Amino acid sequence: MKRLVSWLYAPVFFAGFIGWALAYVQARQPQGLLLVFASAVAVSFLVEQWLPYERQWNRSLGDRRRDTLHALVNESLNAAGLLILPGLTALLAFEGLWPRGWPLWEQLLLAIVVADAGITLMHYASHRVAPLWRLHAVHHSVQRLYGFNGLMKHPLHQMLEATAGLLPLILLGIPLDVAQLLALAIAVQLLLQHSNVAMRLGPLRWVFAWAPVHRFHHMKYGRAGDVNFGLFFNLWDWLLGTAFDRPRYRMGPGDLGIGSRPDFPRDYVAQLRDPFATVKSGKEPPLPQDLR
Repeated sequence: MKRLVSWLYAPVFFAGFIGWALAYVQARQPQGLLLVFASAVAVSFLVEQWLPYERQWNRSLGDRRRDTLHALVNESLNAAGLLILPGLTALLAFEGLWPRGWPLWEQLLLAIVVADAGITLMHYASHRVAPLWRLHAVHHSVQRLYGFNGLMKHPLHQMLEATAGLLPLILLGIPLDVAQLLALAIAVQLLLQHSNVAMRLGPLRWVFAWAPVHRFHHMKYGRAGDVNFGLFFNLWDWLLGTAFDRPRYRMGPGDLGIGSRPDFPRDYVAQLRDPFATVKSGKEPPLPQDLR
């Protein structure tokens, strides 16, 4: 049973929750998206307990309250963005560019592809431009990977990524219902991307930026972690030359974090302040031979 679930988990989770969300929006019941998101979080946590990739990552390191605060603040920012979206679209959109005649699922797929490109490029820049890295480092300071990590971001960096992903869609005139679905799809994808489920992907690991691939992005070994930037798809990493995979290497607790800053603040407020503080970085730990 567990072996079957390990193969089916990621595609069924992704398609199932996004399909459920599509049904709500097509029925003109967007409030149902809250139920979809809450259900996705619950399923993610339950399956992580039942079929964990790394059992130690299911144990709190005193970080649950902090991670919950990050999630609440960042999801509130997303909700606020959706509230002002109609006004922004009215002001900035080029009339007639968005394919409103397409089926809703095709419009969502277009929105995912466009947003994925913008967010991936901002993510890539955040590993290259020092002020952006200071903000993004909050996300990389985690010592364990589980579903909620995807929502653990400095709110300023969250807004920068959201702007990079959403601004091209606003210029195209994205409808509100498609933007709502996109926000849900991103939340579902982040749960999968940072999941602690022992999922198997087979050939899908070359297409989707799910946990078995994305874990390598959280390596603590300096520039070695500058790989696998994509949010939804690995396509952008193939184009950027940053795709990386070692299917036989088992990432563990000792591989995560920011190697040069093992004492990175763990408190929520301290993490908000850290990008603006004066800090000293230590020596990078050596890269394991199997990851070279």
